[in-house]
Amino acid sequence: MSLMTLIESNPFTTYPILLFLLLILLYLARHQAHRMIRSFTRITSQALRLMSKSLLLAEKKLKQRNREVLLAAGAVDIEKGLEREFQRVDAVVKRDLQTYPAFHRNMSDLITRIDEDYQQSTEVPPSPPAWISAIEAVAQVPNSDGGVAEILGEINKTLDRHHKSAMDDYRKSSQKRHALLNKMMPFWRKLGETLDHVGKTITGLHERSELITAKMDEYEKIRAGADDAERRLSSSSLTQFFISGLVMVIAIGGAIINFNLIALPMSEMVGGGSYIGNFKISDVAALVIILVEISMGLFLMESLRITHLFPVIGQLDDRMRRKMIWISFALLFTLAGVESALAFMRDQIAADLQALRQSLSGAEVAAGQISSIIPTAGQMVLGFVLPFALTFVAIPLESFVHSSRTVIGLTIGSVLRIGAFLLRLTGNIINHLGKALVAIYDLLIFPAIWIEEKTRKSPTDEKNTIPQKEVLP
Repeated sequence: MSLMTLIESNPFTTYPILLFLLLILLYLARHQAHRMIRSFTRITSQALRLMSKSLLLAEKKLKQRNREVLLAAGAVDIEKGLEREFQRVDAVVKRDLQTYPAFHRNMSDLITRIDEDYQQSTEVPPSPPAWISAIEAVAQVPNSDGGVAEILGEINKTLDRHHKSAMDDYRKSSQKRHALLNKMMPFWRKLGETLDHVGKTITGLHERSELITAKMDEYEKIRAGADDAERRLSSSSLTQFFISGLVMVIAIGGAIINFNLIALPMSEMVGGGSYIGNFKISDVAALVIILVEISMGLFLMESLRITHLFPVIGQLDDRMRRKMIWISFALLFTLAGVESALAFMRDQIAADLQALRQSLSGAEVAAGQISSIIPTAGQMVLGFVLPFALTFVAIPLESFVHSSRTVIGLTIGSVLRIGAFLLRLTGNIINHLGKALVAIYDLLIFPAIWIEEKTRKSPTDEKNTIPQKEVLP
């Protein structure tokens, strides 16, 4: 206390003395302070750098794991696509080509029949008439009497009759050939249709084979771990994530509308004055009904093998799976009917509540108001349709779940890279900050350092000192 009193009584004398003593103490502790500052900053900087390397190592392992998961998921999708393509090829072969032997035999019969009819329809050239030689012989007889003219007249009549008979035979044979050709037309058409059908089948199989070849090439790239396959799968996962997320948001909006549609009528069934914590039992019951509907829709989609979120359901035998389909559909249909009935009650309950508010406020209650049937019918239709619409949420949900694994992995990898960069940057800043603290410490005791430098150099040393050229670094 006496020392403090002395300092306060003589501030102009004691403060310079104290400052001088502090300067001497800081100068004496200079090297230890430098070591402490450098050690602290070095330890902190190295610790941050080790943490940065650890994060980079974790990011590298995570990236490798994401690559393996992405390639495995892409390989599974390609395998499923190849399985579907082979099933379609098998169905086409069984439907169109399993009867190929019978088809070939039928086509051979058609071709044989057409060939026989064609052979019968060929036109036979008429034989040269035998009267020419007789006419030539008669013409050589001398025309001495009128007997030659009579013979030629008889020959002319006979030729006319023969010509008429030949023309009739020719017309009959032509008619018969035309009938045979007309008879060949259905066989030609049937043969052409059969060949067209086979051609379309072969073309379809060729297109399927090209698609299978493309999928097999992609599958080989995925199995080989090609970078372009990884980039394509990553881009596809991001696209599926955002698209399925958008559809999920739309489905959530439909679920909210469905909740508001049945929350008020549920208060008449479970009581509107009961609470579970801060929530009404009617709201909780409406939410449970919606969740049960979504669950039934999910089980229905799984039983139909449209989605594959639960492999156990997909591995059931066909008989049990059909039972599960009908049970899920029956429960979903029942819940949809319940929602439709609750939607029908909603208008009546809302009108009763409005009348109660008017009577409590003292206003005159309007009587005899006839409400339109259109809003009630619309609410009933919505209450029945929305559960079935929420059934299809299982499809984007599956896509969202599968793609979110890749997106979360990419996001965590980016966060790890950013964290490693920030830790390394902080370590460098702390390292340079330690150098700055050493410089600031020396700046505070610069008079003592200046005196030390002056006392170290004697005047003779200064004279003998040869100035050297400054070497640039």
